[in-house]
Amino acid sequence: MLVPNGGSIAHLGATVTEAGVNFAVYSESATHIWVSIFDEQDQETDRFELDVHQDNIRAGLVSGLAAGARYGLRADGPYDPDQGYFFDPMKLLVDPYAKRLDRVFVRSPRLRLDRAEAVDTAPLIPKAIVGDMGNENILPRKKAPGLFYEMNVRGYTMRHPSVQGPLRGTIAGLTTQRVIDHLKYIGVDTLQLMPTAAWIDEGHLPVLGLTNAWGYNPVAYSAIDPRLAPRGPQELRNMTDLYRKNGISVILDVVYNHTGESDANGPMLSLMGLDARTYYRFVEVDGKQHLVNDTGTGNTLRCDHPAVQRLVIDSLRYWVEEMGVSGFRFDLATVLGRDPGFNPNAVMLEKIKADPVLSKAILVAEPWDPGPGGYALGQFGKEFKEHNDTYRDEVREFWRGEDGKIGALAGKVAGSAEIFDFAGRKPSAGVNMLAVHDGFTLRDLVSYHDKHNEANGEGNRDGHNHNASWNCGVEGETDDPVINAARKRDVRALLATLFLSRGVPLLQQGDEMFRTQQGNNNAYAQDNEITWLDWESADGDLVDFVAAINGFRKAHVALTHDHFLSGQDKGGMRDVVWLHPDGREMNEGDWGQSGASVLGMHLRHKDDDVLVWFNRRSEPVVARLPEGGWAVGILSDNTASVVLSEGTATLTPRSVVALVRSAG
Repeated sequence: MLVPNGGSIAHLGATVTEAGVNFAVYSESATHIWVSIFDEQDQETDRFELDVHQDNIRAGLVSGLAAGARYGLRADGPYDPDQGYFFDPMKLLVDPYAKRLDRVFVRSPRLRLDRAEAVDTAPLIPKAIVGDMGNENILPRKKAPGLFYEMNVRGYTMRHPSVQGPLRGTIAGLTTQRVIDHLKYIGVDTLQLMPTAAWIDEGHLPVLGLTNAWGYNPVAYSAIDPRLAPRGPQELRNMTDLYRKNGISVILDVVYNHTGESDANGPMLSLMGLDARTYYRFVEVDGKQHLVNDTGTGNTLRCDHPAVQRLVIDSLRYWVEEMGVSGFRFDLATVLGRDPGFNPNAVMLEKIKADPVLSKAILVAEPWDPGPGGYALGQFGKEFKEHNDTYRDEVREFWRGEDGKIGALAGKVAGSAEIFDFAGRKPSAGVNMLAVHDGFTLRDLVSYHDKHNEANGEGNRDGHNHNASWNCGVEGETDDPVINAARKRDVRALLATLFLSRGVPLLQQGDEMFRTQQGNNNAYAQDNEITWLDWESADGDLVDFVAAINGFRKAHVALTHDHFLSGQDKGGMRDVVWLHPDGREMNEGDWGQSGASVLGMHLRHKDDDVLVWFNRRSEPVVARLPEGGWAVGILSDNTASVVLSEGTATLTPRSVVALVRSAG
C-alpha cells in the first residue's frame, strides 16, 4: 500500500530513499501539484498531492514506492493564457528532472486543447520511470580535443553493415567494434553526439509524414530519448565507459535554450503546465504576456531565473557524473547569457564556469541565436571553445574563387586571432568547421550551387540560402568522370585546409567518406536514407586521406602548437612567413591583389619546419621555395604529384601540399 508521508525539498525530481520515493517540483504559481502513479498497462493507480510547500518547491514522500515506478505530474493554478498561465490538472506533465521515459513523445491535437475541453492527456504522455541509486560518479578529465567528430546516432548506425537488427539507430550500436575502429582509424578523440535528450516532432511534421531526425526539440533534459536507448540510460554509460577506454571522449550536443512545447498554442508536456512564467521568457505587449522567441522555435528558456539555472546545472552534472560524458556543445549558447541582451558574464554562464564538476568538462558554445543581438562569436571566455562560422565562410569563399580572399584565408588558417586573441585565449578556442549538420555536406558543397530541400515539404524555403557552394559545372549528381574527379579534388583540398589550420578541427559524420544528402542543407526532418550514412558507397581512398592528414597534423608541432602566429623574429626564428609563389615574402600589394589565388605558409617551431602551399588555380603553379632541402609530407590531390626541382615546387591544380625539411 502506498502512503504519502511528508517530503523533502533537498533534491528535485524523484529520489529513491529507504522510506520510499521523494518527489519535489519547483513552481512559483501552482496552487496544487500531484504525482500520478501508473502501472505497466498505463493505468493510473494512485494520485498523491505534494503537501510540503517551501521556497516555491512542492514535495512529498510516497512510502511503499520503489525504483521502476512509473509516474507523471499534474498541476493546478490560474488559467489565463493571455497572462502566461496554463494550469490544467487534466494535463499530465513530465517531471523536468525525469531521467528515463517509458516511450517517445508523439504529437496529438489533444495535447494542446484548452482547459475548458477537460481532456485527460495521460494516455498520450510518456511516463517517467523512477531510477535506482545511479552509477558510480565519474569526474571528467579535461583533455584538449584534437579532432571533434559530429555524429547523429541514428544516421550513423542505421545502415552500418556491422550494426545489426535492434542495435541499428541506437547508442548501443555505437559500441560495435568496427564503429569504434573507424573512428580510431581517422584519429577522432572527441565524439560529439547530436542531441540525445528526449524530443518531440515539430507541429507541422506529422501531416507531411516526416519526423525529427536531429533531436533539437527537447522536452526532458535529463532523459535519453527511448529511440536511442530503448533499454534505458545505462546504454549511454556503457558506451562512454567503452569509448573512454579507447581514448575517445564523448560530449553531448545540448539544447538548453527552448523546449518542444513551442508557443502558446503548442503541446502541454512539462514546463508550460508547471509554471510557464518561471521557466520561459515572456514580454508584455498591450497588457498581454507573449512568449519571447529568440530561438525561432516558439519559446525561449528563462536562463536568468534561479530555478532554470538549477535545472540546467543539475542536468549537466547528471550527464557528466552518472552518464560519464566528458563535456557539452551548447546549441544557441547565447540564450544561456540573455538578460534579455547577451551578457558574457551572465549568472548562468558563470555558474557553469565555476561549478567544480562542469569546470573540468569540455565546454563548446554555438555562439549565436536568431534573436536580436544574438551573434556573440568570441565573447564566451577562456573556459569555452566556440564554433567559428567565419572560418567556414572564408575558407569556402576562397576555394570557390571569390576575389580578395587571400588575406582572409591566411587569417583563418592562422587561428582567427582577430576573434580569439585576447584575455588569455588561444587558437584552440576556435572550433574550425567546413560543414556541420545544418548545411551542406562537403560533397554537396562542391556539387550543388543551390539548396534542394523539397523533401522537407516547405517549398524549399527552409535552410540557409547563402552556402558559398559551387557545383563544378553540373547541378547535382552526374556520371561525368571529369566533374566527379574535380569534386573529389576540391573536397580533398578543403579537408587539407581544415587539418592544416590552427584551431581545433571539426568533421561532420560521413564527410570523410564523400557522403551526400542530395543537396538538402536542412535535413532535420529526414530520418531516412537522406541522413543515414551509406556505408556501402563510402570512398575508402578519402577515408585513408583523412586518416593520413590527421596523422600528419598530429606529428608536426609547427601545425598544432597552441599559440597565435606573430611572424616576429624570436631567437633567430619566425613562427610564420607568408610567401608569394615568386618565393618572396608577401607584401601589402600582394595581400591587396584581388585575384590572388596562391599562398605559402612557412611554419617553424623548434626543430619542426613545415611549408604549406594553397593553390586554388585550375592550372599548375611553379612556386619558389626557401633555401634548403624539401620533401613532400602530404598532398591533397591523389591523382597527381608535386615536382620538386632546383628550389621550386610545381603545385598541382586545386590542391594543398605540405612540404617538410628533408634530412641533410
